[in-house]
Amino acid sequence: MKNKYALTLDFGTQSVRAMIFDANGNSLAMSKVQYHQPYFSSQPGYAEQDPNYYLQCMYRATNNIVESHPDLIADIVGCSITTFRDSAVLLDRNHEVIRPSILWLDQRQGKCHKHYPFFKGIILTLVGMKETVKFNRARTMSNWIQENEPDNWNKTSYYWALSTFFIYKLTKKSIDTASSYTGHYPINMKKQKWFSKHSLTYNIYNIDTSLLPTLVPSGSLIGNITKEASKLSGLPEGLPLYACGADKNCESLGVGCIDNNIASISYGTASSIEVINKRYIEPETFLPAYAYPANNLFALEVQIYRGYWMLQWFSQNFASEELKTAKIEQKAVETVLNQKLMDIPAGSEGLILQPYWGPGLKRPLAKGVICGFSDYHTKYHLYRSIIEGIGYALKEGLDGIQKKQHHKISEIRISGGGSKSDAICQITADIFNKPVSRVQTYETASLGCAILIFVSSGYYANFDEAISKMVRIKKTFLPNSEDAKTYKNIYNKIYRQIYPKMKRINFNIRKYAKK
Repeated sequence: MKNKYALTLDFGTQSVRAMIFDANGNSLAMSKVQYHQPYFSSQPGYAEQDPNYYLQCMYRATNNIVESHPDLIADIVGCSITTFRDSAVLLDRNHEVIRPSILWLDQRQGKCHKHYPFFKGIILTLVGMKETVKFNRARTMSNWIQENEPDNWNKTSYYWALSTFFIYKLTKKSIDTASSYTGHYPINMKKQKWFSKHSLTYNIYNIDTSLLPTLVPSGSLIGNITKEASKLSGLPEGLPLYACGADKNCESLGVGCIDNNIASISYGTASSIEVINKRYIEPETFLPAYAYPANNLFALEVQIYRGYWMLQWFSQNFASEELKTAKIEQKAVETVLNQKLMDIPAGSEGLILQPYWGPGLKRPLAKGVICGFSDYHTKYHLYRSIIEGIGYALKEGLDGIQKKQHHKISEIRISGGGSKSDAICQITADIFNKPVSRVQTYETASLGCAILIFVSSGYYANFDEAISKMVRIKKTFLPNSEDAKTYKNIYNKIYRQIYPKMKRINFNIRKYAKK
């Protein structure tokens, strides 16, 4: 059979990547465009970006890869798009952008003074959802816009995820998949369709479903690259574009997760742990499972808001010397810092961090905690404690998932920027006391897209076949028994006790906190 290829477009928080994969999961070409400014902030805690800026970056990436690899372009069977989540685009009736997108990193909250419908409110109170609804309403950006920018909201004819915006620009189709709508949208993930106005939770979001796109199953053929889009992007006119899913789901597919025996950890700006199930199961009370791009499956996920963003925070505030070294050696500063990790023993000699940098459904009063300081602790202890803290939080998430699915996982696959470090992979294996494996590429979201393309185009008969051909374990880290024992004791006797004991203190801290 003649060689065939898949083209993937992967929008991250820091850059966009256009990649070409062959049917064996090999990356043959990549064009990466780093955002000059990932986001801008008109006020502290705000994070916005013009979606047209992302679009122009995508055009640069696609034109570059087409010009550099014309020999591969002719044999591409299809393309697909994955983006970071929960960052809506507001468009007017002419499909023009009304205002910059408010990104998932943004910390503003709506006041939501408008009362919830009376009878729905009573039912939600009876079933214990009142606080969850209150939290979600405040975090839904459509509510903030309606309260603070009513003129912009009144102009809005389309309220789309970033992925739908890019799909429309390439195909003129307002179609997407439920997997791309992870976030604050009125979506029934179990049925993979929009909530009706009669739903109990519809009024959390206050988004009329007429503003939202048509939903199709992941893997569906959405459309083809138009003549106009071809001129702008360089992509071949008529190239098929398939519905895919959001970034974390695609990363899990890219590391080969297709059942509930393997957990997928993503160490990105936001860190997460996912386990894939045939059944729809809420990983935490009132937290939905997400539609998965493959086989009508569901992803049970727990996310650590601003997970490995904490390493950037540490570098900016405590690593001036390492930044200089990294610049001289032309390395990422995290690479320099990671070389120090294994000089600090497991448990960071009693320095424990709880990475609740943002509140969650289960912990609306959460604040970050660092405890156990002594005079022998250094900044490298703090750095390791951040990595360990994220590991503890993800382990806590996995414990809940395993309890809900009544089944324990046997191994972990790891991806994201943090997975590049052997030290971080080993720490993860020790905290979870499970084998931790990396696959052949760090660009696992793109690989997940490529797997979907080869199945959707008919090149492979199903996802099991595609994964067996396209995903390869590159390195496995086995837990160290002594360090695993140390982490087990810290996790059970210290880490899990911190939030319950800090709950009342966190409530009082809110009066003095900046946000």
